[in-house]
Amino acid sequence: MAEKKFTKRLSIVFLNYNKLAETQQTVEQLSLICGNREDIEIIAVDNGSSDGTAEYLKSQTIATAILLYENTGIAGYNKGFQQASGQYILVLDDDSSPQSIDSVEQMMIVLDQRDEIGIIACHIESPDGSAQWSWHLPENDSFGPSPFFIGCGFIIRSELFRTMNWYPDEFFLYQNEIDIAFKARQNGYQIYYAPDCVVIHRGIPVQRPGWRRVYYPTRNTLWLIQRYYPQPQASYMIVSRLLIGLVRAIQFHQLVNYTKAVKDAFKQRPEKQILSADVRKESDVFWRQNSIFHHLFRMN
Repeated sequence: MAEKKFTKRLSIVFLNYNKLAETQQTVEQLSLICGNREDIEIIAVDNGSSDGTAEYLKSQTIATAILLYENTGIAGYNKGFQQASGQYILVLDDDSSPQSIDSVEQMMIVLDQRDEIGIIACHIESPDGSAQWSWHLPENDSFGPSPFFIGCGFIIRSELFRTMNWYPDEFFLYQNEIDIAFKARQNGYQIYYAPDCVVIHRGIPVQRPGWRRVYYPTRNTLWLIQRYYPQPQASYMIVSRLLIGLVRAIQFHQLVNYTKAVKDAFKQRPEKQILSADVRKESDVFWRQNSIFHHLFRMN
């Protein structure tokens, strides 16, 4: 793969789908904090919205708009990534934006100086300042290694992302960050959590439809386990995930979609890319998230 020539310092890419008010707020915030930076480009991809979002993006001037005709899930992001000309990419949601561009700039300087770091996991906050913590991030609030990152706010080296062929199109929604984290580690890069690089996320995950929170996490997690984990560990994690997913399916009254997710997960088996023992150890939190004993006994 030929090396791409970068013409910008940073590309900010976010994906939009039927959230006109949120998209407007994100564009306005980005315009406010970095609209006068010639070394930064903003790319907004619309995933076939029907609420006026596409028309709004087409009319504004701060962001380059890529308008798709249908909802392609996270594959829509890839259209923006492919067009990005920045040395680094800041990935956002349509309802998230960095608190300041200065903190992003500081993290790009870190990436300039530390070749071993491939991804910066930003600190995610609600508008009221409360942390949106997730198991993807370390519990300690200091700059240092992180097993994963949260998709609504992270910085990644463009060339690394391109080498990994961007997000996995087939995932559509959820767990794509896990796949990228594993691939980054396999390529010899570290992920670092930066508590001072704050991204404000206005979204509330519990508002999302129940079937999505059953089907995609179940199918995609089973794909991840099959792809990255050796036997017999993979078999234990698969059984655990099936039981954990079943509980969630019952909770959301989504047994039909759960059953379809399981069938689809084993109908299209992913190519094996077994993680090294060191990477599996450093990604132990994913193991705990997919271990029935850890869930039952709340083991650390």
